[in-house]
Amino acid sequence: MRTSAPVEVPDRLIASYARAFGDEGRDWIARLPTLAAEVLERWELRRDGAPGSGEASLVLPVVRADGQRAVLKLQLPREEVTAALVGLRTWDGEGTVRLLDHDPENGSMLLERLGDRSLAAVEDDDTAVGVLAGLLARLVAVPAPPELRGLGDIAAAMLEQVPRSARALADPADRRLLRDWASAVAELADRPGDRMLHWDLHYDNVLAADREPWLAIDPEPLAGDPGFDLWPALNSRWDQVEAAGDPSRVVRRRFDVLTETLGLDRRRAAGWTRGRLLQNALWDIEDGETALDRAAVTMAAALPR
Repeated sequence: MRTSAPVEVPDRLIASYARAFGDEGRDWIARLPTLAAEVLERWELRRDGAPGSGEASLVLPVVRADGQRAVLKLQLPREEVTAALVGLRTWDGEGTVRLLDHDPENGSMLLERLGDRSLAAVEDDDTAVGVLAGLLARLVAVPAPPELRGLGDIAAAMLEQVPRSARALADPADRRLLRDWASAVAELADRPGDRMLHWDLHYDNVLAADREPWLAIDPEPLAGDPGFDLWPALNSRWDQVEAAGDPSRVVRRRFDVLTETLGLDRRRAAGWTRGRLLQNALWDIEDGETALDRAAVTMAAALPR
C-alpha cells in the first residue's frame, strides 16, 4: 500500500524533543517521517488530515482498510509508553480511548478516533468535574497489573530527594511547606495502594466521543492509591480559576466531588494530593526553580487536614 507525501513533523514536537531528550530526541525526530511511512504501510492506513502533536507524540488521523477512522500515535519508546500500552490493554476501552493495534518495539499505537471537543470546553465546572470524577472512578476500580511501576517506589524516591531539594528553595516558608508535603507522604508511604491510576486525568485529557459521551486519553498508568490521581483535575483550567477570584473555593468543591464520587477517605486523599504537589515541586527544583509554584501553595492551603 502506498502512503501519501512524507509526514511533516510539527515544529512544536521538534522543539519539545530537543528540550526533553537532547541528541536522542533529535535523532528520533529525524527518523520519524520514515517510521511513520513504515507503520502506515504495514497497518494499511490512509492519512485523513493534517498531523498534530502533543509534548511527546506525533498524532496522525487515519482511515483503516475497512473504513474505520482512527488515530496513529507515534512517540519515542520509553517506560511511560510501555505503561500506557499496559493500561490501555487492561482497561480495554472501559472509560478510555480504545487501543486498536500497537507495536511496543517502536512505541506506535493505533487508537479509535474521538472528537475534537475536550472537557475543558464545558463551561459549568460542577458538570466538568463530575464527568471527570465518574471516569476516574471507573479507571481506578481496576487493579493494577504487576508490571506497572508502584507508588511506593516513587514515594520513597521523593522522600530521599527532599533534604537536598529543600536547600535549593530561597524562602524559608517554601522550605517548611515542602517538608510539610513530605511529611504527608511519609505518613502514607507504607500503604501506597494497588489501583491502576491514570496519573494525568485533567480536563484536556477527556474528549467527547461517539461510543460514550466522554472518554479519557493519554494515560500514564501507575499502581497506587487513587488519592494520588486527583491533582490534575484540581489543577484543570487553573488560569481561569484564578481569574475568577476564589481559587480555594474551586479546589475545595472539586476535591469534594472527586472524593465523594470515588469513595475516598478525605484525609488520606488530601495527603496523597500533597504528594503530587511535592512531586511537581521536586521536578521544578531539578529544572532550576528556587521558589514553589504559587498555584501549588494556594492549592495546598485549600486542602483539608
